[in-house]
Amino acid sequence: MVTFAPMRKYLCFLLVACAVGAQAAPVNGSADEMDRLLAEKVLADKGLLGQWNEVRASVAEKAQSVADRASELVVNAMGFIGVPYRRGGSSAETGFDCSGFVRAIYQQTVGLVLPRSANQQAANTQVIDKKDLQPGDLVFFNTMRRAFSHVGIYVGDGKFIHSPRSGAEVRVEDMHMAYWQRRFDGARRVVTPAAATAQQ
Repeated sequence: MVTFAPMRKYLCFLLVACAVGAQAAPVNGSADEMDRLLAEKVLADKGLLGQWNEVRASVAEKAQSVADRASELVVNAMGFIGVPYRRGGSSAETGFDCSGFVRAIYQQTVGLVLPRSANQQAANTQVIDKKDLQPGDLVFFNTMRRAFSHVGIYVGDGKFIHSPRSGAEVRVEDMHMAYWQRRFDGARRVVTPAAATAQQ
């Protein structure tokens, strides 16, 4: 004979937990808020709420650290506006080509050595959607009739900083310009050790 006693006990627990959540939540609270309160009640009952809050705080701290590094990276990159383009160049003293500029900025700011060429940088970074771009991400373009032949660093608000071509200097440009829109090849994220830890 099938008994429903365990299920009845479980349903009673859920009703009590919902009642507790409803009392704790504001009258106009959202379903998400009630779900959060219910989850916290269950964790508290199991003695896990303190551990959960520690993990949540740790992840938030690491995420903030990643955001701070991205801001620092963009500020550092902006400091090189006006440095002339030089094919094969990888320093402010000699000038930069596009990938040399990106490589130098990442090495100086976060101590991460990226591959030397734009297509190698594309191959060794994480693919992201254009709508998910954040400051510090890399943007790639087809400017020489081959994929990933040019790279820059996204600075936010649809703009990127790069070392464009011979006779030009490091500068910020708008990705919405027709020239760059037609040649956009994809976005990538450099996963630093700190970022990888924050994602775990």
